[in-house]
Amino acid sequence: MSVRSLLIGVSIAALGTAAASAADLIIPTTPQPIYEAAGFDWEGLYIGARAGGQWTGGNGYTNHTLNSTYGVIGAAVGVNFIPVDPFLLGVEVTGDYTWNSVNSGGEFFANLRAGAVVTDAITVRGELVGQGDFSNAAGDQFFEAAKATVGVFYHF
Repeated sequence: MSVRSLLIGVSIAALGTAAASAADLIIPTTPQPIYEAAGFDWEGLYIGARAGGQWTGGNGYTNHTLNSTYGVIGAAVGVNFIPVDPFLLGVEVTGDYTWNSVNSGGEFFANLRAGAVVTDAITVRGELVGQGDFSNAAGDQFFEAAKATVGVFYHF
């Protein structure tokens, strides 16, 4: 075997290797995401139940006995929107049934809400609400009753 044949053989082998490795240089890849969305979305419909107590003062509150304590059981349904992360806006309608040894009655409320997003599909919420009317009677206080409730809500 001559030196010339050996050089030609080595050259052909080297060119074949370079061509094969050149084809491997272009590999399409998908870049890793910078941000991954949370597993739960707070937007949408939710429903829940709650229970608690209501205390009325000496100035009277519609359909309630003066200076009385009432049991409260109720439900709420609402919908949340996230216009810009992490801010939450929502609308909620609640209905409560109040009772004590003297009388009972129902109360309904429409609430607007604003808040910040946390995580999970089940939430626990505590609420303290001052209740009153806009009566022009002398000595009428703005807050004539207070209601405290605790509830568990499931978000769809």
